[in-house]
Amino acid sequence: MLLSVCLAGAAALVLLAVARPAARRLPPARAALLLATSALGGAAVWVIVVGLLAVLLVGQAPPVAAVGRWSARLVGAGDPGPTIASVAAWVAVAVGLAGAGMLARRLVAEARRWLPAYRSDRCAGVLVVVDDPEPAALAVPGWPGRIVVSSGMLRALPAEERRVLLAHEHCHLSHAHWLFRFVVRLSAAACPLARPYVAACAHALERWADEAAAAATGDRRLTAQAVARAALARHDATRATVAGFTDGQIGDRVAALLAPPPRRRWLPAAAPLVVLAIAAVCALLAGHDVHELFEFARYPGHGA
Repeated sequence: MLLSVCLAGAAALVLLAVARPAARRLPPARAALLLATSALGGAAVWVIVVGLLAVLLVGQAPPVAAVGRWSARLVGAGDPGPTIASVAAWVAVAVGLAGAGMLARRLVAEARRWLPAYRSDRCAGVLVVVDDPEPAALAVPGWPGRIVVSSGMLRALPAEERRVLLAHEHCHLSHAHWLFRFVVRLSAAACPLARPYVAACAHALERWADEAAAAATGDRRLTAQAVARAALARHDATRATVAGFTDGQIGDRVAALLAPPPRRRWLPAAAPLVVLAIAAVCALLAGHDVHELFEFARYPGHGA
């Protein structure tokens, strides 16, 4: 059991370390998928390992053993890990619960900001134009969702660059990019080691939408100009607003758009996916071992 627990935890850490460098070698859509999958898989294995260690500690408490009808002494004898590891696991559980609570609070606050987009009387299909001089544009989650653009952003962009803007935001909606963001944010809340994935996945999603806009307009230079112009307008704004179109590393996005389209390949994702598979198998084996331990401790004839 100790070996499977250690291997699962180590594989989760390796996965979170190697997936981001691998994603940088993939086209944006595949990079976003790899990052979301790795963050979720790594966080899930982390939660399983932490949960098993926490359960082993609680299972040795006589009141809990009495309720579960197993031997606390036998559970303690079969626990291969030091007590400090189980105590640290409970600290990690508390951190994860606190992170999940903070995430839920932020999501509720964001939903309240998005709600007016669904009630706006200036809605043309999925497009909502907000009368606001500050440049802002974003895709609001939902089915079908909304593309919210401020009048300030429309004035900042020429007509042909507005097409880029709308194609960019439409990509966010049509491919449910909000779901990628939610998965990565949830993973980061459960496992603090996955927090760097939030920014990495957000950047990959912006690059994905940039490439979709470039394909829709057939002009990579025009798309780069639109991104740069919107960022400059955003930079000159007098107050902070939500502006999804100008999120991410603008310099990298513009440079990528001025370069040839990224190659379609999956090979760099092979190593992280293999590590994820190893981590999942080890976590399942660890769970099975813990289950067997409690079943043995509950065997008739063994006293508490």
